[in-house]
Amino acid sequence: MSAGSGPKVAYLMSRFPKLTETFIFTEIQAVEALGVRVEIFPLLREQAEVVHEEAAALVRRARFTPLLSPRYLLDNLALLFSRNGCRYLGVLWTLARANWGSARYLGGALAFFPKAVHLARRMAAEGVEHVHAHFASHPAAVAFAVHRLTGIPYSFTAHGSDLHRDRHMLAEKVAAARFVVAISRYNRDAILRECGEGCSEKVEVIHCGVNTMALAVRRGPTPFGEGRGPFRVLSIGTLHEVKGQRYLLSACRVLREEGLDVACDLVGDGPDRAALVALAARLGLADRTRFHGALERRALLAVLGGADVLAVPSVPTADGRREGIPVVLMEAMATGVPVVASRLSGIPELVREGETGLLVEPRDAAGLARALARLAGDAGLRASLARAGREAVEREFDLATNAARLVELFSGEP
Repeated sequence: MSAGSGPKVAYLMSRFPKLTETFIFTEIQAVEALGVRVEIFPLLREQAEVVHEEAAALVRRARFTPLLSPRYLLDNLALLFSRNGCRYLGVLWTLARANWGSARYLGGALAFFPKAVHLARRMAAEGVEHVHAHFASHPAAVAFAVHRLTGIPYSFTAHGSDLHRDRHMLAEKVAAARFVVAISRYNRDAILRECGEGCSEKVEVIHCGVNTMALAVRRGPTPFGEGRGPFRVLSIGTLHEVKGQRYLLSACRVLREEGLDVACDLVGDGPDRAALVALAARLGLADRTRFHGALERRALLAVLGGADVLAVPSVPTADGRREGIPVVLMEAMATGVPVVASRLSGIPELVREGETGLLVEPRDAAGLARALARLAGDAGLRASLARAGREAVEREFDLATNAARLVELFSGEP
């Protein structure tokens, strides 16, 4: 498609711009490059101190709206007392009935419904032809409401915790959608188990991807590879239980006790930062652990370029949170950095044991230490995993290729 010649698609997401959700803005850029006209409708504005440079232009374009507004009241009353009042009540009833039993989803559905009515009127007036929501939670519920109120077809992408923590209303969302994107075969199987095999034709696996053309494989060895620096282990992600950083610190303690000069870099911020800083001190790793905080993309890639390995020790949490396939794994593999990750969720679809990376069981700090020690002691293994990792990302996780399939689905192609 030529620029701007494709369908007009409204993108919905929970918060924008989130530093940890680069896959949304890169996907928008990729589908726009293929001719799709995108309008961005975040449900909430993220008050971020750090914003990726590439996302700044999209932030300026985004159609931010408040959670509550007198305008919403007028829009809701106008629809309620119109000839479509029964449809209005029917949508509200479905949202309440299907989410009953989930305080989080029911509260979100009722809180966002007035805004959904407002967005439906705007999207219809502006000629939106398709609505695509990122996350199976509140954004998909709003997209469902917009569809039922206007007839505009919609789709949504199911990632990780949005699918695995709570599946209230998932069957209704899938049934009404034109199509559903699962970012892994693992997620597709979960959707089919919940909603039945009857929806199998509309649930398609489209991996999140990275721009492999923009991510060059690094040249030359790291300082550790040259024998003049510590073995540098990198972790990138929100400092939260689901990311498993505490197990990485414990593994680094084991490596240090075994005589390996190891340094650990943690990029990201979050609610567990103070606890992790304290843990590093208790483990005697304060002088070998650096907390970088949140970094914009260019600085993040610079840190990644100096790492000997990227560790993604993700764990499932008691409240149902779990990873999808972290984009940082794709970025590391695309740039030639070996990876160690948890055998969890869709991760093994990218990280294949002994071929494109190493896998360990979640919460197994000793196993993680063994995998890291194996890499530290085998330069040939690091090189072979780096080569195979790059090839796997190019083959299955390339952003342009996967965006092209998404554009076909937006356009109604089978």
